[in-house]
Amino acid sequence: MNRYRRTVKTPVGPLELLASEGALVGCYYEGHHPAPRIEGPVIQEKVGMRHDLLDAAERELREYFAGARDAFTIPLRPSGTPFQQRVWHCLANIAFGAVRSYGELAHDVGSPRAVRAVGSANAKNPLSLFLPCHRVIGADGSLRGYAGGEDKKAWLLSHERSC
Repeated sequence: MNRYRRTVKTPVGPLELLASEGALVGCYYEGHHPAPRIEGPVIQEKVGMRHDLLDAAERELREYFAGARDAFTIPLRPSGTPFQQRVWHCLANIAFGAVRSYGELAHDVGSPRAVRAVGSANAKNPLSLFLPCHRVIGADGSLRGYAGGEDKKAWLLSHERSC
């Protein structure tokens, strides 16, 4: 299964998009932490090469950063455990401009005592921005960790509040 890669310039730095079999499977920051494990061959787009799904993902990102989009509609297919999938499904349901604490997210997935496991699943989210893990904060309102860095998390939350 081939994966197609495109790097998109954004206000929070370059994002690497990965598509495979009709769905977006990855969205990573430069210096993403923890570093993603990408299995299988990856085809980097070259000048003149186009991929319809990556075109759509880039368009939706540009609209999001322009304040003209508050939800993404392209097909997503994150790869992870059943628990991670439940957490990521809940991430997708956090409204634009809203935040949830890790504890609230643990309650949302039906495991109120699994706050650390929810944090771990959140950290392994392969679709940053598209599955909005930047909307998850500490119970005290602090910005706790983010794959792209807390400065990007703060910028994204500020951007959403201002739209």
